[in-house]
Amino acid sequence: MKALVKAKSEPGIWMDDVPMPEIAPNEVLIKVHKTSICGTDMHIYKWDDWAQANVPVPMVTGHEYGGVVVEVGSGVRRVEVGQRVSGEGHVVGNRSRNARSGRFHLDPDTKGIGVNLPGAFAQYVKLPEFNVIPLPDDLPMDIAAILDPLGNAVHTALSFDLVAEDVLITGAGPIGVMSAAVARKAGARRIVITDINQWRLDFAKQINPDIHTVNVADGDLRETMKSIGMQEGFDVGFEMSGAAPALSQMIDTMIMGGNIAMLGLPPKPFPTDWGKIVLKALTVRGIYGRQMYDTWYKMLAMLDSGLEMDGMITHRFAADDFQAAFDVMLTGECGKVILNWD
Repeated sequence: MKALVKAKSEPGIWMDDVPMPEIAPNEVLIKVHKTSICGTDMHIYKWDDWAQANVPVPMVTGHEYGGVVVEVGSGVRRVEVGQRVSGEGHVVGNRSRNARSGRFHLDPDTKGIGVNLPGAFAQYVKLPEFNVIPLPDDLPMDIAAILDPLGNAVHTALSFDLVAEDVLITGAGPIGVMSAAVARKAGARRIVITDINQWRLDFAKQINPDIHTVNVADGDLRETMKSIGMQEGFDVGFEMSGAAPALSQMIDTMIMGGNIAMLGLPPKPFPTDWGKIVLKALTVRGIYGRQMYDTWYKMLAMLDSGLEMDGMITHRFAADDFQAAFDVMLTGECGKVILNWD
């Protein structure tokens, strides 16, 4: 079958012919229809320090996808051939305290599809039955392909009570933009999103017309706060950028006793003024992946009740045109980019 493979220890990715996956009794074989490109895929494409330390070569990449089940193992009972599905990309163990307590998203033995295990940038992908997410018949495959990052946004946004709260989002990448839509759906009052990329801020405003955007390269966040009637500070923060200045500004503009959810992964360690966090009595929570499987339930329910995500997809390419798709991602001027494997 055809697959996008990290075949060499250098920047780039390559289309190659690889063997069809062979499923175990507890696994499912999925024919992939649509995939989308993630920030993690870009780390692997660029072959940065993180990728070099975590991704064995060769590796079939990709973990955001929608498809149809074409084969099930002898032990599979919950999933049937012909079902439209997506998949939870974190494959967990069953030995740790967290896994045995049902906190699967916190299992230290987790392995990632497309990172440590063969991924979904391929005509077929295999997955443990436990990880398969059945989809409603009316959910478009394009949306199925972006459920993984939408789950990141939902997990981040719903980490704290948002009803009538003022929310600051630092980082207007796709997940930051998605989290603004989720926050509004969940009852947030004022939502402000910051970035240094004006295209991304304009895109965020296009998807969420009633939010406020600030380009912190030349704008003043505090002036925006004042202009929209904020008296003290933000109640909840979503740190999506992984950038030290963004976290520092968030801490400075939080209300006493505020809550921060951090999804952005810094490219390298940076100093943080923990004195401010202590003296402002802030709660800081790290977010990794999705809650298995409460996030998936809530995400699909939100989509069913009107959460609109179609606008998040800005580019579509045939899988054979993968290089053009990765080139678009490199510009930083895109939402979600879809590869069609049909």
